Formats: sequence, C-alpha cells, structure tokens
Amino acid sequence: MLFLPPEPPIPLEPGEAVRIGRGQDCDLRLANGDASRRHAEIRSGSEGFVLRDLDSTNGTYVNGKRIQEIALEPGDRIEIGSSEIRFCHVNPGLSESDAASDPLPVQEQTLVVERPALQVFEGDLSEIPPFAVLQILEMGRKTGTLRLDTGQGSTTLWFQNGRPVHAESKRDQGFDAALTVIHATTGRFAFEPVSRLPEATIEASVTELLLESSRMLDEGMLEIPE
Repeated sequence: MLFLPPEPPIPLEPGEAVRIGRGQDCDLRLANGDASRRHAEIRSGSEGFVLRDLDSTNGTYVNGKRIQEIALEPGDRIEIGSSEIRFCHVNPGLSESDAASDPLPVQEQTLVVERPALQVFEGDLSEIPPFAVLQILEMGRKTGTLRLDTGQGSTTLWFQNGRPVHAESKRDQGFDAALTVIHATTGRFAFEPVSRLPEATIEASVTELLLESSRMLDEGMLEIPE
C-alpha cells in the first residue's frame, strides 16, 4: 500500500499500475506544483513492486536518492517534490472490517499471530510508520489497543471501530499523548483486539489527528521521536 496522509491509503494490486502525479487521470494525485502531471508509476514485476519515473521535470527520489527505476522495499520513502509517500507491505486482511477467520499469511517483518479468539498485528515502525498503522486500523474499523515502543518510551492508544478513543504515555494522556508518536521513525508496534475500553478522552478521527500533528510539526511545535 501507498500512504500519503491524511489522504486514504492506495492499495497496490498485482498486474495493475498506479500512476502518481498532478493529472486528473492519476491514481494518487499530488497537489504540489513541483510534481509533473504524470510523474511516476508503480507496477508489479518479478522483483515485486517497481517504481519508475515517467521522465518527470524534477525527478523521483527514494530515500533521498534520485532514481529512474527501482524495486521498492518495505518502508521506502518516495519523494516527489514536497510530497513524501511511504510504501508498506500490509496484510490485506487488516484493512478489512470483516476479516476472515482463517489464518492470515506472514509478510516481511509485519506479523499476524493467530491465538484463540485473538489476532495480533505487530511490526517494525521503520517499515510501517505510526501514521500508516493508524490508517490501517481506521480502514479495518478495528477495536483494541495499539502499543508503540520508541526511543522515548511507550505509548498506548485504544481504538473503537477504527476511531481513537484514548491514549496514554509516560508524560501525557488523551489527544496530546496520541500526537507524540505519529511521526516516530524507529521502534516497534503491536495491536491486539480487546472488548473493554477506557473512558473516551479523544474526540477526533485518525484523519484529524494526522492533520493536527502535521500542522504542529510544520510550525515547530512537535518533535519527531526516535
């Protein structure tokens, strides 16, 4: 999947191309003026999903290096002008609200572990960053607890039908605690379904959280945790 929050994630399907750019015919449309109308595209191939620059004016970059064509790896940052798109491997069942009861396949470092009446979603924040994890839980309308362990400690968020209802960290609670981990770049995460939830302290959707965290980051009011 491709993530460019606060826009909804874009799924990648074998045999299909996803075009990126400013044009109305693009699957992932960019609003920034430094992107070409048809800037780049991603197709599946023998090496997995391959990103190709479409002779754009300003070029396409992956993890800071200009590319013409490259096979993408989980966690890669695709940089087109001022837009940063994240490529992640995500178990398809996690973005569905009616997930099947059959065991789901393991992909890369992100695992779904089957236990009796319990499904655990866990992985590395360098491959699936917090904002992507939050959007996945929102798409799948998941209810449970999400624990994020970064260099600054642990933060736990509770979700009900894909909406954050409470968060706790060592220093904060509620909305402020949720904001502190959205842009973390390293660490681990784990989500587990639960039936009991704490009293709600957050009245915001995932999209609203992402917008506010981006605003605060742009204004220098928010530090990026390690």
